[in-house]
Amino acid sequence: MSQKPTEPHEPTAAHRLSLVERYRLQTWFLGIIATAVVLTILVQARFILISLVIAIIIFSLTTDAINSISRLRIGKWRITNWLASAVAFTLIATVLLSLSAIILAQINTVVTTTIAYTDQAVSAIAQMFAWMGPDTESAVATSIRSIEFSGYIRTAAGQAGNLLSATTLIILFVGFLFAERMWFATKLENLMGDRRQAERVGRIIRSIIRRVNHYLLVKTGVSAATGLAVYFVMVFFGLEFAAPMAILTFILNYLPSVGSIIATFLIALVAYMQLTEPATALLIFVLVGMIQFMLGSVIDPMLMGRTLRVSSFGIIISMAFWGALWGVPGMFLAVPIMVATMIVCSHIPSARPVAVLLSREGLPELDHEEQLTRTDTAEESRAAAE
Repeated sequence: MSQKPTEPHEPTAAHRLSLVERYRLQTWFLGIIATAVVLTILVQARFILISLVIAIIIFSLTTDAINSISRLRIGKWRITNWLASAVAFTLIATVLLSLSAIILAQINTVVTTTIAYTDQAVSAIAQMFAWMGPDTESAVATSIRSIEFSGYIRTAAGQAGNLLSATTLIILFVGFLFAERMWFATKLENLMGDRRQAERVGRIIRSIIRRVNHYLLVKTGVSAATGLAVYFVMVFFGLEFAAPMAILTFILNYLPSVGSIIATFLIALVAYMQLTEPATALLIFVLVGMIQFMLGSVIDPMLMGRTLRVSSFGIIISMAFWGALWGVPGMFLAVPIMVATMIVCSHIPSARPVAVLLSREGLPELDHEEQLTRTDTAEESRAAAE
């Protein structure tokens, strides 16, 4: 009997599976390479990127105010967008340069005074271990004196000199953003190629701006009140560094949870080094701690409401991640970046699990606009599936 010649057959299931696995492996490798490239860019260009993010936040804070001013009328004369933008830009530049000058002046004061207080600070810290015996106290004093505090302080002061360069770059970025503001809606529509899609993206951007602005305004008010209270406490006890510690408290309060704790311990340490009286230093520590608790744990959540609906654990992870990439500025920008990421991911079906994990209650949406945008996204996904 003659055998039929074997006919070519289609690839087996095992062969098809190996192709799928190869494709998945290539996708994973490409994803790893892309992630490495993005992280490298974030680290290498961090000075420019940090300045850009701060400029975008400042621009978003003033956009609504400019729109309100441009609708005002004085008799028959109407304030134009160009005039409102020019006035706002001038005010922003003036405020940023003034704040930079104040911070640099306070840093110089702290550096010169701290070096003079070095020996007194070493003795004060060593006395904290006096209850363990004179040998322990002497060993602690010797260990502290072996650290070159003056060198670290001068290095930190030199790094603070970059503040003026960063301020100048932020002002330039804000100016260009103001110049492009009037054509943003037109550009967005042309970029999307669809008016409905452009409106949906616009709602997402407005939602991000609204929530970040509310968070920053509340945080700024609470931080300013806390810094002012700390200033009066230190002045009442006749302590030096009242203004620098008030400014430091104001800045550190932008770090959720961690910043207020650090500020409280630093103020108590400064008070102890100047007074060398544990009872008075403990009293100052308790007073500042009560101020931080009342303003940070009672007033702040009351004013914040449900605007900052993000996970506390997610905030810590975000601060650690951006702090590792961008240092201290990254820790301050971690919360606004996390809020923006959560809102964007909540409107992308494939990325919605990320938004759920970042949100506090597993419900990242907040207002009607976000619900409307999510509904549009779901309808488009169902239409594409059909």
